[in-house]
Amino acid sequence: MTQCNFEKRSYFWERSLVMSEKENNLVKTGDQVDLSKYVDGEGGIFSVRQLENIRGWNNIQYGAGLSEKNVNSKKLSMNIATIPAGGVALAHIHEDFEVMIYLLQGSVRHEYGPGCKKSVIHEAGDMIFIEPGIPHEVFNVSDTTEVKAVVARSDASEWENIVPYDRDTED
Repeated sequence: MTQCNFEKRSYFWERSLVMSEKENNLVKTGDQVDLSKYVDGEGGIFSVRQLENIRGWNNIQYGAGLSEKNVNSKKLSMNIATIPAGGVALAHIHEDFEVMIYLLQGSVRHEYGPGCKKSVIHEAGDMIFIEPGIPHEVFNVSDTTEVKAVVARSDASEWENIVPYDRDTED
């Protein structure tokens, strides 16, 4: 498990709140909005038909999605993520959970590994798997087109087990 001191975590979250004007109007976390109001269903099958962005985290915009916050999920969460044109999701690590992404629109550059020194470009139609504990930062490579992606996590809590990563470190 990656350790992150409070000071560094505070700096990360302060930086992550520097968002586009459109995103500044979004609620910042799922704890600040009742996500259950976007869910239809009962008896074990639930759906969300709301796709507009209503919240943001780390310069990424999200709809309501599905997670422990609005359905009885114990191990999974899923959402549509939007990175604004020219946007960057600051360096971070997913602790103890996997992520799979299907890129619907746009192109991103993932800088990853120790110091985020490796790089790979992904385009619409690509499927991406991120192992737990891999430091990475995500850049929308376009200044005119937003990125849209389906993001599935093996963590029902969505963002609680994501920690900031200082690119200037080697571990």
